Amino acid sequence: MDFTFIITIFLIGFIGSYISGMLGIGGSIIKYPMLLYIPPLFGLAAFSAHEVSGISAVQVFFATIGGVWAYRKGGYLNKSLILYMGISILVGSFVGGFGSKFMSEGGINVVYGVLALIAAIMMFIPKKNVDDVPFDQVTFNKWLAASLAFIVGLGAGIVGAAGAFLLVPIMLVVLKIPTRMTIASSLAITFISSIGSTVGKITTGQIEYVPAVIMIVASLIASPLGAIAGKKMNTKVLQIILAILIAATAVKIWMDIL
Repeated sequence: MDFTFIITIFLIGFIGSYISGMLGIGGSIIKYPMLLYIPPLFGLAAFSAHEVSGISAVQVFFATIGGVWAYRKGGYLNKSLILYMGISILVGSFVGGFGSKFMSEGGINVVYGVLALIAAIMMFIPKKNVDDVPFDQVTFNKWLAASLAFIVGLGAGIVGAAGAFLLVPIMLVVLKIPTRMTIASSLAITFISSIGSTVGKITTGQIEYVPAVIMIVASLIASPLGAIAGKKMNTKVLQIILAILIAATAVKIWMDIL
């Protein structure tokens, strides 16, 4: 391992985690393709899809801790939403994380591409009046939320993500949760989800621990900084940034698959 490797992995973790904290995602939607494609550009060894998904799973666990801590005050966290969706996505992500060991490299990338495509489409659906409801008056269909979270968890566990890049559009478009509450609560749900996918990856030996530790250090620094920035940004701007990131990632993944 050389200095270039350490700096490259650290910067991937830092950039992804900053965006993670700002937009309420675990960051794997960004870090998955970055880990897959950037190291070879610098003459470094390429990670396999299994290795990338394992590193992503562990890193997301720590990135979301920092984000949730930054959002802990101000009424941003919807405890009922976190409970229903968190338990369901935990079960789904563990099953997906464990089952991914039996999938091919191409199969993991296809699952990732499908999830990113669905998320991209949902992010471009108009979200009318979603931010007009006061935080203390927010309501949602609990069983619909739980069912969707379980499905997201299955797919997210396979690719080593925590599923927030799909949870966020679901919470905004289907459940009609205000943007800032969505960002904060999705980080908490993503943290719970990452427990399942991380355990699944560790028990099946899919973790590269050295790059994972480098990513964790970057996450703990960058994620709270991103959350602070996100609190100050216009909610429409946050939605647009997330939509563009998800769409660009979906296009890149599908170009490689096809």
